[in-house]
Amino acid sequence: MHAVAMHSPEHPQKSDSQIPSAAVKGRIFDVQTFSIHDGPGIRTTVFLKGCPLRCAWCHNPESIETEPDVGFIPAKCIACGQCTLVCAHEGHTIVEGRHVFQRGFCVRCGACTAECPTGALELAGKEVTAAWVMSEVEKDRMFYERSGGGMTLSGGEPLMQPEFSTALLRLARDSHLHTAVDTSGYAGETVFNRVTALADLVLFDIKMIDERAHRRLTGVSNRPILRNLKRLLREGNGPKVWLRLPVVPGQNDSADAIQNLIDFCASLWGNPRLEAIHLMPYHRLAESKYQEFGKRYFINGTHPPADEDISAIIRRFAERGVPVTRS
Repeated sequence: MHAVAMHSPEHPQKSDSQIPSAAVKGRIFDVQTFSIHDGPGIRTTVFLKGCPLRCAWCHNPESIETEPDVGFIPAKCIACGQCTLVCAHEGHTIVEGRHVFQRGFCVRCGACTAECPTGALELAGKEVTAAWVMSEVEKDRMFYERSGGGMTLSGGEPLMQPEFSTALLRLARDSHLHTAVDTSGYAGETVFNRVTALADLVLFDIKMIDERAHRRLTGVSNRPILRNLKRLLREGNGPKVWLRLPVVPGQNDSADAIQNLIDFCASLWGNPRLEAIHLMPYHRLAESKYQEFGKRYFINGTHPPADEDISAIIRRFAERGVPVTRS
């Protein structure tokens, strides 16, 4: 598999204008059809690999690294041994009728996942062309037309693969599809502007307003994130914006943290480009994924916020004249 270039906010990817959009390659880990939570209408969400943030509550742990990940679900394994026959690095063994996956030997080539008959082994991350992705997206065109839906780029972080993201957005626009980008906003100004300029809608995640707390919770500063959001809302004819605010008990739901969010959103509300603000309560659906991909889950045991707590936060926003909805 060829390397796919990933870039930090300080080092934006250089454009190669000689490559047609359809031929641009990128790395994805899923294409989800019939999505109803990633923008208006029925959508197809394309999940790109790689993210510069390390949020403790990330619900797509397989998206974080830029390289492919191999997942293993023991409950699906029948210990048939097919993986041991194709693994050249002794990453798989059968011991007393039980499959043992030794991740330290795995080079993530995916040979074992191709041979697994039950889906117990899964490769998250493959290199594809923009044309291939669009062929998948186009399959549900009639649903987009009936519902006002379209294509959403998510991840991971689409801004980590700006050439691939812009190629997909151009192709979707050429096909008259509504486009949305789900982003943390963590990128340099050039990359951020280049990608979002091709979107009809930006789903912008805001985790925390306090810079030190944001760095502690995500591993990065939120200064470029907030700068990008403010610039985006100043644009006269740019995309519409939906703010998405995760609420994670014990992480970013203190009284002060919520008040900072309310004050920040109140300063933006009224901007004609800001269409909606959504609260996104933490859920535990991703916990099993961490086990599947051999990753440590740092907030194991955290419970979703109570309905009455979310309702109280919504009321606090409303008292400042800022309508928010639960997503």
